[in-house]
Amino acid sequence: MMKILQEIFEAHGGRDYWQSLEALDAEISAGGFLFTVKRRPVLRHVRMWAYTRESRFTFFDYPQPGQTAELIGNDEVRIVDNSGKILVRRKTPRNAFRGLRHQFFWDDLDFIYFAGYATWNYLTTPFLLMRKGFTVEELEPLPGELSPFRRLRVTFPEDIPTHSKHQIFYFDEKLLLRRLDYTAEVVGNWAHAAHLCEDYRTFGGIKAPTRRRVLPLLFGNRPMPGPTLVAIEVHHIQPIQTVSSAA
Repeated sequence: MMKILQEIFEAHGGRDYWQSLEALDAEISAGGFLFTVKRRPVLRHVRMWAYTRESRFTFFDYPQPGQTAELIGNDEVRIVDNSGKILVRRKTPRNAFRGLRHQFFWDDLDFIYFAGYATWNYLTTPFLLMRKGFTVEELEPLPGELSPFRRLRVTFPEDIPTHSKHQIFYFDEKLLLRRLDYTAEVVGNWAHAAHLCEDYRTFGGIKAPTRRRVLPLLFGNRPMPGPTLVAIEVHHIQPIQTVSSAA
C-alpha cells in the first residue's frame, strides 16, 4: 500500500510540498439538488480556508458579509463577527442531524458542519490519507468502463469528520483521483453517492480537480444520470505555506 500511496501523493503534487503547507485558500461556488431540498442558498464565489494540519475549515463572509463560519472537527461549529465575537455555536454538531427537522431543512450551523467537513475532505484528499489511523486496501479492478481505474477502499479513523467510515477512491492511469463513492450519513443512511472529479489544474505545487459532481448511486457501481446532488466549481486555490517553509 505504501508504494501506491506514495505514487498517488506524487501525482497530486508531492508529499514534501504538502507538508510545507499550512492551509489552502480557495474560492468556490456550489449548488445542486441537495441545496434545494434542504432550503439552502447556493454558494457563489465564497472564499474558504482548508487547514492541512488539523480538521478545521473556515468560510469567509458567510453566512452574512462580515461574518466568519468555522468548523472545528466534530467538536464544534460557530459563527463569529468581524471582531471575533462568537454569535452562535453548536457543540458536537453531527449529533444534531438525528432530529426530525433535518429531514426537511438545514439551518446555518447544519450547513456549516456538512459543507465544512465535506469541502475540507475534498480539498485535502488524497494527502488526507497521510494522517494516522487510516486503513487502505486495494480492490480488484471492475469490468467494463471502470476497468482502467485503480480502486482503494479507505477506512477513516473516528476523529476525522467525513461522510462515512468506509469509502472507495478511484484513480486513473496517472493516479489522479477521478471518483469517490460514499454514504452521506448526515443526509441519511440511504444517501449513497458517486462523486466525480474533473478538469484538473495546477495551483502552486498541487494538482486538484476544479469541477466536481455528486450523483446518486443506488445500485451497483454505475451512478444515476441525475439529479446532480451537489455541483462544485473551484475557481482558484492558493496554497499557504508555513512561515518556516516560506522563509
